[in-house]
Amino acid sequence: MNYLEFEKPLAEIEGKAEELRALARRNEGMDVAREAAALDKKASDLLAELYRTLDPWQKCQVARHPDRPHCRDYVEALFREFTPLAGDRNFADDHAVMGGLARFEDQPVVVIGQEKGADTKSRIEHNFGMARPEGYRKAIRLMDLADRFRLPVITLVDTPGAYPGKGAEERGQSEAIARSTEKCLQIGVPLISVIIGEGGSGGAVAFATANRVAMLEHSIYSVITPEGCASILWKDAERMREAAVALRLTAQDLLKLGIIDRIIAEPRGGAQRGRDEAVASVGKAISAMLTDLAGRKPAELVRDRREKFLTMGTKGLAA
Repeated sequence: MNYLEFEKPLAEIEGKAEELRALARRNEGMDVAREAAALDKKASDLLAELYRTLDPWQKCQVARHPDRPHCRDYVEALFREFTPLAGDRNFADDHAVMGGLARFEDQPVVVIGQEKGADTKSRIEHNFGMARPEGYRKAIRLMDLADRFRLPVITLVDTPGAYPGKGAEERGQSEAIARSTEKCLQIGVPLISVIIGEGGSGGAVAFATANRVAMLEHSIYSVITPEGCASILWKDAERMREAAVALRLTAQDLLKLGIIDRIIAEPRGGAQRGRDEAVASVGKAISAMLTDLAGRKPAELVRDRREKFLTMGTKGLAA
């Protein structure tokens, strides 16, 4: 288990419990059950308290936790017959974006998501979930395919933002993001988005301009990272905690503002401590949102999406 900065007291308690059990395994006559159980109870209570009182910066840390389920985990667990489609038919295949045809609860769908990778090698391969222009153009191609064959689109958002490299800018990064956002608004099929970790900048908006947007309880969604915001406003990236509060990037704040439509509860201690439970909860939320949009005509779906984004941010402004 990788512990976050604010989880250090928890790491000490769980470490002591494990040390006791390891000692008992080496000494068969030693009984540590009572002491270990007491430490487990103390750790459980502390875990509940820590995650009940998370501040926005701590939620950023949880959203970025390397052990959280990633896009590939959700696709493998929730979708059957997944057939990946590669490339933008123009430049290259962007491994930060995965997508293709699949079945969700026996319904044909198109699923698109950002994949960060699970270890050093795969994170480099997937560019830490930061898409280049060809990634957004691949998403556009997949959304066109879904629209043509009347297939719902499900997007799984988990990115710190679009890749800011020179090559990406030369190939039209901002144009590709704008076109992907535009395509989200144009397609006449249900479009559902779930923010499973980080929803950063235009790189997230290009996938999440949807009829229904859901967020995992400890995920984040913002126009810029707290570090980036602090660097621009105060020329000091170390003020990221202050920026995280000002950005109102938590699921709870965004639900009040009408930016998202629902919050998906996470297991105690975050999705990284209950991966299967978190994946199952996301599956139930996707199913409910698909049911809500079922049977609607293309024009109604487009109108619903446009009205949603035109009125966005007008709720909860006095909060």
